[in-house]
Amino acid sequence: MRILVVNPNSTTSMTVRIAAAARSVAAPGTEILAVNPPSGPASIEGYYDEALAVPGLLAEIERHEGTIAGTVIACFDDVGLDAARSLATAPVIGICEAAMQTASLLGGRFSVVTTLARSVPALERLAQRYGMAGRSTIRAAGVPVLALEDPASGAVDRVRAEIRRAMEQDGAESIVLGCAGMADLARSLGEEMGLPVVDGVTAAVKLAEGLAALGLRTSKAGGYAAPLPKAR
Repeated sequence: MRILVVNPNSTTSMTVRIAAAARSVAAPGTEILAVNPPSGPASIEGYYDEALAVPGLLAEIERHEGTIAGTVIACFDDVGLDAARSLATAPVIGICEAAMQTASLLGGRFSVVTTLARSVPALERLAQRYGMAGRSTIRAAGVPVLALEDPASGAVDRVRAEIRRAMEQDGAESIVLGCAGMADLARSLGEEMGLPVVDGVTAAVKLAEGLAALGLRTSKAGGYAAPLPKAR
C-alpha cells in the first residue's frame, strides 16, 4: 500500500526527517510518499500559521487523490484535518489524534511536550475534542520548531528537561512529543526516561496501515461529504 505523509509547512529538510521516521515503522510492502507544499509558512507555530498552511496541504492531498491508501497530516496541530477528510476518500490521520489515542492505551495520565507556549491553547482544544483533556497535561519546552533541526541550539536538551518535569510534576505515565519535528527523538528518549514516549508520525502511519488493511474509508454520509462543486 501507499501512504501519503504531508508536512504542511514548506521546510523540505523537516519533511526528510519525518519521512525517515515514517519509513522506520512502515510494514514491508508499504510505500511512504512524503511531501510538503512548495510555499507557505516555514514552520507552524500558532493559529495564524495554521491558516496559511491549509491551502497547500489540501492541494497536496488533492494532487494524490485516488493513488493512496491513507494520508497522515504531519503537524501536531492537526492542521486542516476536517477539510482534508472531506476532500479525501482514503482515511486521513492527524498526528495529534493518533499520538493521544496511542498514549491512552499505554497508561493513565500522559503529558504532551510541545514547542512554544503559543501552541498550548490549540493543543488543549484538541485534547478536549479527542476526549483526552482529563487525562493529559500540555507543556511547552520553549523550543522554536526549526531549532529542532540545529544540533547546536540546545533544543533537544530543553525537550528532555521538560519531559523530566512532566514526570515529576504531572504524574505522567507516558509522554507525547508534540511536534512532527521531534519524530526522530521518541525511541532514544523513551529508553532514557524509562517510560513510553509516543511520536505522532509513527503512530499515525500504523493507524493508516491498519485502516487500509481493514478496507475502511472515510464516511461521506455527513460532515465529511465531498465538497460541492462551485466557483473558486
